[in-house]
Amino acid sequence: MPESVTVPPEPEAEPELRRAIGPKLLLFFVVGDILGTGIYALTGRIAGEVGGAAWLSFGLSFIVAMFTATSYVELVGKYPRAAGAALYTQRAFGIHFLTFMVAFAVMCSGLTSAGAAARTFGGDYLTEFVSAPTLLVVIVFLVVLALINFRGVSESVRLNVVLTSVEVIGLLFIITIGAIAVARGIGDPGNALEFHPGANPFGLVVSGAALAFFALVGFEDSVNMAEETNDPPHVFPRALFIGISIAGVIYMLVAFFATSLVPLDILSASDGPLLEVVRVGASWLPLAAFSFIALFAVTNSALINMLMASRLVYGMSRERIIPKVLGVVHPRRRTPWVAILFTSVLAIGLASWGGVSELGGTTALLLLCVFTLVNAAVLVLRRQPVKHRHFRAPTIFPVLGIICCAYLATPFSGRDPDEYRIAGVLLLIGIVLWLITWMAKRVSAARAHDEA
Repeated sequence: MPESVTVPPEPEAEPELRRAIGPKLLLFFVVGDILGTGIYALTGRIAGEVGGAAWLSFGLSFIVAMFTATSYVELVGKYPRAAGAALYTQRAFGIHFLTFMVAFAVMCSGLTSAGAAARTFGGDYLTEFVSAPTLLVVIVFLVVLALINFRGVSESVRLNVVLTSVEVIGLLFIITIGAIAVARGIGDPGNALEFHPGANPFGLVVSGAALAFFALVGFEDSVNMAEETNDPPHVFPRALFIGISIAGVIYMLVAFFATSLVPLDILSASDGPLLEVVRVGASWLPLAAFSFIALFAVTNSALINMLMASRLVYGMSRERIIPKVLGVVHPRRRTPWVAILFTSVLAIGLASWGGVSELGGTTALLLLCVFTLVNAAVLVLRRQPVKHRHFRAPTIFPVLGIICCAYLATPFSGRDPDEYRIAGVLLLIGIVLWLITWMAKRVSAARAHDEA
């Protein structure tokens, strides 16, 4: 009789992520991810570059973001999985190196954004309560966010609802006190219509938009939550477009009243520019009260960026672009715990490296490059229709998205050269990691061939 052969059992598949996000939670997620660090930390810096008409830079960024959002909505409807831009790049172009670099760039953008938020948290807003070493604050801050992330997406997104509500209230408060102050004759709304003398207004607006775009990014993070959202093709379009519109209008109004009330030299020199608006428009309010709101807003930005980064790593692991171990899901919490640990360690390293404006500008630069590819991918992937119904973007929007995103990523937009140096170092690290992964696969294939 032939010898019996014992077949090893198939390894158990990783459990699926829990679908816990409905339309309202997703809208809060989008709004909460966009609102936050950018407007609370960089309004003064953008005003310093453009002049009083800094709100126009936020408006231009809003338009560019909306072009790209239409591409994301079409793609997430076709491919409702967690990998986002990297998945779309792989399906459209089929170049593993390009896919890896897109994934790495998006992950780094989330981590640089979280790092900027962590440093903002440890800056002027926190000093209204306590003085502590910035690095210590950064580490503790990001460790706490990692624990919240690990506990579960349902808990994280519900906390996002609370934090988003607080930060929206804070920004609406700035708009309200600004409107009241201007109506009472405090400040000069004419300042919000002026540019720095001797410069081309269009060039100033574009230069400001190159940095202001950091304040509008975040909407793309939501596609990495697709596997945890109920009915993504139906839910995403409305949530994304409404969320970006809400954020864009709020940003433009905040910037308008900030430059109307506060002299540009004071506004541009402040690490907490909205505190200066409160100081002028609501002198009766203790600055610590608004600082408390600002800290909530910054925390929300960092939390959602860390959620995005960990889900992106998880999605790439599922696509076998990065090591499988990074896609391990905790059996009880049903969260990608290895990816959470990995991204948290990297975020701490980045936050220890650069300042708020450098990290914020690098975030915008990396994402503008990614968005250029995403807008191209949506056109390429129309050759591969799917059977289910989904949103289809008007073709002109992805085309305009390619042009605008590519231009804002170039030095012609007035971008700070330091941002290219930081991005270059990060992408060089990505290339090294890709080479290591490629060589490991070749060695593994050679060993398998020899054993056969």
